[in-house]
Amino acid sequence: MADEKHNPEWFIIVNPNAGRRKGDKDWPLITKILTAADIRFQSVFTQHRMHALRLARKYVEMGYKNIMVVGGDGTLNEVVNGIFTQKKYPTNSITIGMISVGTGNDWGRTFGIPHGYQEAVNVIKKGKTFLQDVGWVKFMQSGLEKNRFFANMAGMGYDAMVAEKTNKQKDAGKAGPLSYFVNIFTSLFSFKESNTEIFVDDIGVLKAPIFTMVVGICNYNGGGMMQLPKAVPDDGNLDMTVITKLSRFSVVKNVRKLYDGSFISLPQVRMFRGKSFLIESNPPIYMEADGESLGHSPFKFGLIPLALQVIVGKDMRITVPANVHAPALTE
Repeated sequence: MADEKHNPEWFIIVNPNAGRRKGDKDWPLITKILTAADIRFQSVFTQHRMHALRLARKYVEMGYKNIMVVGGDGTLNEVVNGIFTQKKYPTNSITIGMISVGTGNDWGRTFGIPHGYQEAVNVIKKGKTFLQDVGWVKFMQSGLEKNRFFANMAGMGYDAMVAEKTNKQKDAGKAGPLSYFVNIFTSLFSFKESNTEIFVDDIGVLKAPIFTMVVGICNYNGGGMMQLPKAVPDDGNLDMTVITKLSRFSVVKNVRKLYDGSFISLPQVRMFRGKSFLIESNPPIYMEADGESLGHSPFKFGLIPLALQVIVGKDMRITVPANVHAPALTE
């Protein structure tokens, strides 16, 4: 059996550019902490976008079932996509650990994964695991339908515009921890709402001009904004928060409410839960998934229950499923 030949070491994928090159600068310190914790590992630095995806897929197929990410949420997303496009093991038999050197750590907030390197290694050493749901989305890019898996959240409309601006600043080495927050305000006057129609489990639920919306599994994005405060990462459902057209003054006035989830009481906010979402817009709207800027509408979202085993730093509800293999979304 393939499981009998798996490599017990951790394979670590390091993004040297994460966190304004903290991945590169802090790797010697992280290595020292890992070694002191008696964690056996092999590591490779990513060299370009999508390299983490290819590395994860390659090394899982070589027999590694413990994959550690030293990077940000975008690196994690690539690794998840590598795991979900390999054919050797059920996806939920592979364990992911995270040492965050990015600016957001939004995925880790849901699971109690600390920012500090020593504390994060302590969590990995304890080995407490949790099986979370994983989302997938189909979208358009350069005239072709594409697909992507995501472990946290996908944002559309204004959220995607702010993420794209922030990502460009990251690529130029100019982004910091507050970049997303600042870009919320600096992008306000160049954004235009789109008329959008939303279907939940094939039932039309909303048709309106949309300012922003998110679909996901976990609670946080944008550097600590609680945009899906009621999401449960293993309940077999996707959650959606939609904010319809509102004044720019209202955005500025209520931004702080995004950080504690209290914004959901605003009259422009609608929340939905389901197994699948279809979103159509005119003109098309753009999307980010786990912070990575992707294509545009129409969007089709779906879910794979209990599909990813992750190291967590706090007590979570535990469910034991059967083996899970990723669907072939391109077929």
